[in-house]
Amino acid sequence: MTEPRPQSPARRAWLRFRRNRPGYWSLWLFCLLFILSLGAELLSNDRPIVARYVGQWYFPIAQTLPETTFGGDFDTPTDYHDPFIREQFEQPGNFALFPPNPNHYSTINYFAKEPAPSGPTRENLLGTDDRGRDLLARLFYGFRLSVFFALVVTLVSAVLGVLYGAIQGFFAGWTDIAMERAVEIWAAMPTLYMLIIFSALFSPGFWLLVTLISAFGWLGMAAYVRAEFLKNRSLDYVRAARALGQSRRRIIFRHILPNALTPVITLLPFTMAGAIGALTSLDFLGLGLPPGSPSLGELLAQGKANLDAWWISVSTFAVLVGTLMLLVLIGDALRDALDPRKLVGDGQ
Repeated sequence: MTEPRPQSPARRAWLRFRRNRPGYWSLWLFCLLFILSLGAELLSNDRPIVARYVGQWYFPIAQTLPETTFGGDFDTPTDYHDPFIREQFEQPGNFALFPPNPNHYSTINYFAKEPAPSGPTRENLLGTDDRGRDLLARLFYGFRLSVFFALVVTLVSAVLGVLYGAIQGFFAGWTDIAMERAVEIWAAMPTLYMLIIFSALFSPGFWLLVTLISAFGWLGMAAYVRAEFLKNRSLDYVRAARALGQSRRRIIFRHILPNALTPVITLLPFTMAGAIGALTSLDFLGLGLPPGSPSLGELLAQGKANLDAWWISVSTFAVLVGTLMLLVLIGDALRDALDPRKLVGDGQ
């Protein structure tokens, strides 16, 4: 009877991650929500996905059609919420297939029975904001924008932190001392104040905010990578690689780096949560994304300014807290699964 093959550390880490039910299901739920948000235009849009009018087929979701196409009087983009246009599609032989939520994040409900912000109705399931825009659509698109922003910031921060920490830890000596003093000076800067100053000096934009937040987000990763490189540079396998005449670049990226990525992977969800929090804070202060962008921070500011419109604060707070909670649970599960002490001592 043959003995079972021993499992690799990566396999044992994955099995341990799966046993952490809150973190495991949080990962699946977060990925599902993000994948759905990538198709936001098909799930929440004020344009029909497909329409048939007088025997002709149209795809308004991918076309900008004038009102005259559907029997209107003006050569302007069609407002598909206009009662006249709706009546045209209700005639025999005509129809329009709308997304499940027939509102875009910029759609203003001009036909609401109550002044904005109005409460939940059949047309706006979560109500509208202070400009009459559908709150559900703004939350849906805002979630996608926040997660995409956090992914870009995390990727840039990880690359900068890994490179900086690898150079520090591998060369050590005076190189490490000089680079560490530079890190200490940069880390002593008041991060939030610096973000506010630069956001006020330059025109707000997505990539400007990515640059500003990434400029401070790599410091923690660099410290962990530096510690791993300082520990691994004196081990036998690194000495053997040097004795064989391998280049420094090959030793760094081929031999040491794969063994130093554990803390980086563990920090990724927490870095994403921090990026979402930073973007929300700047948007709340009015120093983030351009006006009109679907922003969770801007919705929180609206909730603060309209305390009687409870649906704005409650729904936005639920989306923000839920997103951050999912990321924290994923991070905790990754930290436990990649704990080197458990990887060595786990015989499963």
